[in-house]
Amino acid sequence: MLTSLSRIVRKIFGVTEKTAPEKKNQKKSSHPAEKKPRASRRPVATEGKKNLTKPKKESVSPSPAPKPVIPPKPAELKIAPAVEGKLRFTDLALHKDVLFGVQAAGFEYCTPIQSLALPELLKKRDLAARAQTGTGKTAAFLLASFTELLNHPLSERRKNTPRILVLAPTRELAAQIHKDAVQLGIFTGLAKEVVFGGMDHEKQRRALNKELDLLVGTPGRVIDYCQSGDLDLSQVEILVIDEADRMLDMGFIPDVKRIVSRLPKKGNRQTLLFSATLDESILRLASGWLADPAVVESEPEKLVSENIRQEFYSVLRDEKLALLLYLLRHETYERVMIFGNRKDVNLRLQYDLARYGFDVPVLSGDIAQEKRIKILEKFRSGAEKIVIATDVAARGIHVDDVSMVINYDLPERAEDYVHRIGRTGRAGHTGIAISFLCEYGAYYLPAIEEMLKTQFPSTLPTEEMLQLPPEVPGVKPRFEEVHHSGSGRRGRSGRSSRKR
Repeated sequence: MLTSLSRIVRKIFGVTEKTAPEKKNQKKSSHPAEKKPRASRRPVATEGKKNLTKPKKESVSPSPAPKPVIPPKPAELKIAPAVEGKLRFTDLALHKDVLFGVQAAGFEYCTPIQSLALPELLKKRDLAARAQTGTGKTAAFLLASFTELLNHPLSERRKNTPRILVLAPTRELAAQIHKDAVQLGIFTGLAKEVVFGGMDHEKQRRALNKELDLLVGTPGRVIDYCQSGDLDLSQVEILVIDEADRMLDMGFIPDVKRIVSRLPKKGNRQTLLFSATLDESILRLASGWLADPAVVESEPEKLVSENIRQEFYSVLRDEKLALLLYLLRHETYERVMIFGNRKDVNLRLQYDLARYGFDVPVLSGDIAQEKRIKILEKFRSGAEKIVIATDVAARGIHVDDVSMVINYDLPERAEDYVHRIGRTGRAGHTGIAISFLCEYGAYYLPAIEEMLKTQFPSTLPTEEMLQLPPEVPGVKPRFEEVHHSGSGRRGRSGRSSRKR
């Protein structure tokens, strides 16, 4: 694969890529990691080591975040002990106020992607990076960007004119990046805002009407404010395109191109592109945006944390509700995320669970954004113990105490399986991921096994597990309020891409 990628990189950019060295016995880091074949039934292989991710402990309201309470800045930086094979943040030429933020967040050593990317970013090089969600890439581009702005302050500033622009494919990811920026930049004094669809348009517009250092946004909402004259991108110094593969898949690339056309020309800005894959389609897109980029790759030792126990049950589609109810009644959990592939299936599941005494909210792209934020905050606080979600919730949402993930539907893409079950087993906690293999979902198992290089057996549930309990009398099932405005965009890929 690396040989093939090398040929593509040389052909498109004429540069040499870097690859993270293979470390078989690496210690855990303290920082922020078509045709349907027949399903197989094979012995379980050993699961991998824990992904290197940074823990998320504080909850910050996404848009706009309340002004953080800034703790006293320490008198001096603490220098972590030198460890062979690990790069300390203090070993890098990061601005001291940025390092104080890193220290306050409890981080000492770089993850593999940070070790590869940060030295190149601090040289002001453009960057194309392959890194999975949860490897610490967000911290990499934030720390380098903050350092650049602090080292080169401007004497005169204009309102509505950000110096850093970060584009994210989903609202949840945009909100999470903004939250990370608030945490890591707490001592920098830099102004940070986030904009995305589904929230109060006027409130976000007013938040832009000031001197602005960092703006995180989804493509649709960024274009809206550009067209209305409320956002000027002509002075952007650093552009970050996060999860470019997801942008392509969701049909947002035309929107990204429109945004890039409003920025300073390639070579007059620093451009960073992060993607879970760097195949030829992504690199050809990037060739129009990046100038002489460094190309780095960081493959986690294991895609799935060793803290996650994976189980598969073979059930008929009509038996899945009974099995789910059995698990919710008999498993011990703090929080549960239930994933389904389609919004209508999830809404029906919400209705059915209510009939048996489980009043469960649904997260999907069509739920009103204010309501989605309230649901997430209740889930983080523990007021809601169970959430039903589509894959919009598999990326960009970090809740430490999700003890169980249930794939009510096995995802059609193997990558989405990894993102879903990665919601559990975080921050040193253990978790369980349970997947239902019905007559349709079982077709997707071989691709997951191939990706994880693991062979999974499946279990037949007992007769007791497939018995529906009595319905709870007097319970009025509910459906979530869903918008059907029909105003969604359709990208060039032909897929519907609602304004995010």
